[in-house]
This record gives sequence, structure tokens and C-alpha cells, in this order.
Amino acid sequence: MSEHPAPAAPSADLAALARGGRINFFGFVLRLLARLPFLFIAGRMYGPEALGRFAYAVLIVEFAAQLSTLGLKRGLAEQLAKSEKPHVCVTWDALLVAAVGSCIGMALLFTFPQAMFPNSEIHGLEWLLPVAVLALAWSDVMLAALAYRHDVGATVRARAIVEPWTISIAAFALAYVSKRDGLIFAYALSMVGAVVASAIPFFRTYGVAHGWKPDPAGLWRMTRRYLPVAAADTVEWGSRRLDIAILGLFASPAVVGIYYVAQNVASLPSKLKTSFDPILGPVIASNIEKGDRLAVAKQVRQVGFWVIAAQAAVGLALGIPGEGVMGLVGPAFVAGTAALSFLLAAEVVAATATTSEAALIYTARHRNMMISLGMIALQAVLTVGLLILFRTLDWLEMWQATAPAVALMLALGFAAVTKARLLSRLLGAPVSGWRWPLIWAAVAAIVVGQLMVMLPEWLELIAGIPAILAAFGFVIWTRGFGPQDRELFRMRKADIEELAEAELPAPGTTSNPVR
Repeated sequence: MSEHPAPAAPSADLAALARGGRINFFGFVLRLLARLPFLFIAGRMYGPEALGRFAYAVLIVEFAAQLSTLGLKRGLAEQLAKSEKPHVCVTWDALLVAAVGSCIGMALLFTFPQAMFPNSEIHGLEWLLPVAVLALAWSDVMLAALAYRHDVGATVRARAIVEPWTISIAAFALAYVSKRDGLIFAYALSMVGAVVASAIPFFRTYGVAHGWKPDPAGLWRMTRRYLPVAAADTVEWGSRRLDIAILGLFASPAVVGIYYVAQNVASLPSKLKTSFDPILGPVIASNIEKGDRLAVAKQVRQVGFWVIAAQAAVGLALGIPGEGVMGLVGPAFVAGTAALSFLLAAEVVAATATTSEAALIYTARHRNMMISLGMIALQAVLTVGLLILFRTLDWLEMWQATAPAVALMLALGFAAVTKARLLSRLLGAPVSGWRWPLIWAAVAAIVVGQLMVMLPEWLELIAGIPAILAAFGFVIWTRGFGPQDRELFRMRKADIEELAEAELPAPGTTSNPVR
């Protein structure tokens, strides 16, 4: 007993991480419920070619929005923790920086709209799509500011309810208006909805900055300080988009559309990691400010395990019955099953890199940026090399399309090992969330999954996916989870109230800056 003392009660930081993860996990479930109808509508009503055109346009717009935030999506928590200015002024400074960046991005896209539609003509209102850049950038900054106050309910509303349901409903309605541009218009409407859903709680929490005046010198310092974070954010985002960008140069729009669906299905597990982003950043920033590096390592390690376990469970549940999952979108999309498998594996591999990066952006932002740049360069080289190799071998076009997924998995593996080792050395403690019970849980899920795929396809999906999740969950719960891990699943009255009513901070906390 002396060697294994009873665990202490979970710390306030762990409780905050668990609570934020719980609330955003339910947001993930809501986003999943909305995303699947969108993929079904897009695949069945628009087809692979229209999806490919849509995917490339959104890729360029979101790239511009990612650059426009200039790292403030994650760096704002540190700025708020350190600044002596009223927090409302800091947030308005951040919004101004994002607005300037967005105007530059929008101007470029308005001037060169073919960047969004390189393989098709523009003969409608598609050229207005860059307006979504400002909406997306401002939404990200406002949600980051709200996350600093631990208001994760705002992120759930904007990203898991308003945005995905708007695009799903609009895509369905606009299919009867324009099969060519309906998806693009639906996306623009969803971005407008998201920024409105972000702005309402932002103004309630921070209000209007009375007496605020733009400080050009201070804004420039803020911009320069977070450029490495912006680069790392852009690289991390780009690693999930570079595959489509390169594939579009080698394959037809229809193949790009099929790959896009596989990518969207595979990205669902990655949303589990982002369940912790709104709360992990502020907690880490606070402990870095206090100099408590061991606490940071413990938090990264804990969240890393939660993320790996969740992503592995969802990845196996979607990957084993992969043909049935892709077939839901349409018969033509079943050809993307192999790409889906590699993309799901890549998300599991990425978990360690992304959780390590949550601390590296505060402790070694420049080295983190260099590793990220090295990773995306490696991904680009591997993607092009494998595409050329598979084409030389005269493989079928959809088998060639697995090359970007394989390259992504290998590049993310490199980033995971490198970033975890760097952070571990800086903090003086291990940061990897890996635990051996993950293997036994995966084996149990695979065994159950192989039995499920023998069933008719409809029953394979209805019964198989829950059975795979249950098998994985049972083993990881009994063999891998300790008392602190189970804190993640202790839903409390406050969590239920935030999910049901999406309450903002109590009166008295909104007018006084929290540092």
C-alpha cells in the first residue's frame, strides 16, 4: 500500500480540463450528427465532381482565414494572462489584428478568384466567397477570448450546432436552386451563422471597449510575437489540407470529391482533440506563467491519453466498417475506403504531436514552428513521390489517391515523436499519453468488428459501430483508466446546465477582467 498511495482528489486544473473536455465532447457528438447529414446530402444530391469543386474553394478560403488570425486563436490566452490592459481592450486589439489580416486575404482572393476555382469557370456569385474569411477569423478570435473565461459552451453552440446545421440545411435547400454552386453558398451562410453565434456571447461577456483606442505599436508587437504560433497553426491546419491541394493537381475533381468525403469522415476523431483546445490552452498558459512545468507535463500527458484513446476508438469504429460508412454518402464513394483507413490511422498518430504542441507554443514556439515546417515539407515530398510511384506502377486512380493519406500518416508520425521528445526535455518530465492497455482495447475492438462485418451492411453500421466502441471502451475502462481518468466522465450539474442553457459567466464576472 505504501508504494501505491490512494490518489489525491483531482486538481482544479484537471477538473477544468475534464469539464471542458466533457462539454466539448458533447459538442463533438452534435457536430457529428450534423456533419453526417451534410456529407449524405452533398454526396447524394450534388455528386463527387461538385464536391471536389467545393472542397478546393473552401480549402483556399480557410487557408486565408487561418493566416488572418496571426496565431491569436491560441496565443490570445497568453496575451490575456500577461497583459495589464483591461481584457476587453486586449480582445478588441485582437479583433482589429484579425480584421487587417482578413482584409489582406480577401483582397487577394477578390483579385485572383481563380485561386479558389482553378479547374472551373466563375459565372455567378462565387466571387463573393472570400467574405467568409473575415467571418471565420473573427469567430475564431471571439471563441478564443471566451475560452479564456472557461466559457466552452459558446464554442459548442457556434461550431457544433449553428455552423454544421446551417450548412446541412442550406445545402439541402440550395440543391433545388443550383447543383453547381449550392454547396459553396451553403458554406458561406454557415460561416455567417457561426460568427453571429460567437459574437452574441462575446459581447455579453466582454462588452464594448469604451475608451479603447487602437495602439499601432502594440498591435505590431502582438502580431510579431505570435507569428511563430500562426506559422505552427497554419502548418498544422495545412497538413490536413495539403493532401487535397496536391491531389487536385494529379487527379480529376471526382476523385478529389471522393477523397474529400473520406477526409471529412476521418477528421471526426480529430474533433475529439479539439474538444480540449478551448480549455487546455488557458490552463497551460496559466501554469507556464507560474513556472509549474511539472503540472504542464502532467496535463499534456493526461489529455494526450484521453485523446489517443478516444481517437483510436472512433477510428476503429469508422474504419472497420469503412465500406458501409463511405457507402452511406453514395455508391461512388465506396472507392475511397482505403484512403479512409489511412486517414483514420493518421489521426491517431497525430494525437501526441497536437497535445505536445499545445504546450510548445508557449515554451518553444520557434523550435515548434521549425518542426512543423519540416513536417509539412516531408509530407509534400512524400505525397508527390508516392503519387508518381503509384502512377508509374499503373495502379487504379482511387488506389493512387491513397498516396496523400499514407504520406500524411508518416509525416505526422515524425512530428509526434519529435515534438514529444522536445517538450519532454524542456519540461523535465515525460509527456507521452501512450499506455499499453490501448493495444488490448484495440485488439478487442478489431475482434468484435470482424464479427460485425459479416452482418448485412445496414446492421453492420447500426449494431457494429456501437459494438466496436463498447468493446474498446470496456477494456480501456477496466484496464487503462485510473481514478483521475474517470474524472472526465463525472458529469456534474454545472455541465448539464451549460449544455442545456449555454449559460455565460455569472453576473459580476463579466465586467471585471479575469487574469
